[in-house]
Amino acid sequence: MDRIRWRERLPGLVGRLLRRGEATVPRQRRVNPDAVVDCAVYVAGRREPGRPHYADAYDRARRGRRTFVWLGLHEPGAAVLAAVGRTFGLDEAAVQQALADGHRPTVRRYGDVTLLLLRSAGYVEHAELTATSEVVDTGDVLVFLGERFALTVRHGATGALAPVREEVQRRPDVLAQGPWAVGYAVCARMVELYLEVAEHLERDLDRVEESVFAREHGADIQHLYQLKREVVEFKRAVLPLTAPLRALLDSPDGGPPAALRHRFATVADGLARAVERIGAYDELLTSLVQSRLAQLAVEQNDDMRRIAAWAAIAASQTAVAGVYGMNFAHMPELHWRYGYGGALLLMATLAVTLHRLFRRSGWL
Repeated sequence: MDRIRWRERLPGLVGRLLRRGEATVPRQRRVNPDAVVDCAVYVAGRREPGRPHYADAYDRARRGRRTFVWLGLHEPGAAVLAAVGRTFGLDEAAVQQALADGHRPTVRRYGDVTLLLLRSAGYVEHAELTATSEVVDTGDVLVFLGERFALTVRHGATGALAPVREEVQRRPDVLAQGPWAVGYAVCARMVELYLEVAEHLERDLDRVEESVFAREHGADIQHLYQLKREVVEFKRAVLPLTAPLRALLDSPDGGPPAALRHRFATVADGLARAVERIGAYDELLTSLVQSRLAQLAVEQNDDMRRIAAWAAIAASQTAVAGVYGMNFAHMPELHWRYGYGGALLLMATLAVTLHRLFRRSGWL
């Protein structure tokens, strides 16, 4: 009987032991992809400890009060962005935009999600300006702002957002305003970069301006063209953001909260200063290019006059030598004893006379 009872109880005991063993084995923790720079949950403006998986962080943000998640990505692949888009409920068109770079700065709405398309800029240090020098390096920064999340996607080497996160985390009163605080911090950082690049460009322009009007040797026109191209690239990254940012501030709903509007207004003012400086640099470079082209035209005219003067001197020698090289039977002084020396003396006299005349007129 005892053996029969143990046989009946044995499967149940084994099942309970197996279930207990499964309960003691911890579930494997999900790890963020390599494209994730940082991921954090913020409650009432303060960061919670740790760096959770973005899906777990978003679940935590949706359950909490005054809570949102900030996920930062750097050059993510299609698979990573597709997974992130499904987690946060992003529009497919917005996800496709985040895959590419070279966007025009603008602000777009996808339902309850606002997308800020920004261009980052950085100054490239160089010992001297050449025909191929890279002066301004640009990239892309996309900021998705939802009710409980802020997602930043960065393309390119410039515009790192780690300092932005560190700085705004020291200001919990700003982060307490929710995901739009991230949008403000990123926009403010981009405008700071624009102004920094503008200061460096001003020094380059001062050096180029000095070289253009130097007495000894003017600037190479190819260097001016290269700097002009870099300024135009910088202008395309900055100027188009003015109208969308103003429209965002003027919108009655769907924009930043009232507590952040004055901060966005300050960012717009800084952007206006950057645009004004870039426009002035562009006009100055256009004037420098025109001045250098005028100088080149004058230099070419001077060269042509010098060539014409020396050609006239050479032609006088050729005329005398050509006449006496015809060897006609009846020519004056053809059989003169000093005819050869007289011809050379005539040629030299003509050359010296023409040279002095050209020098006096400024052709030589």
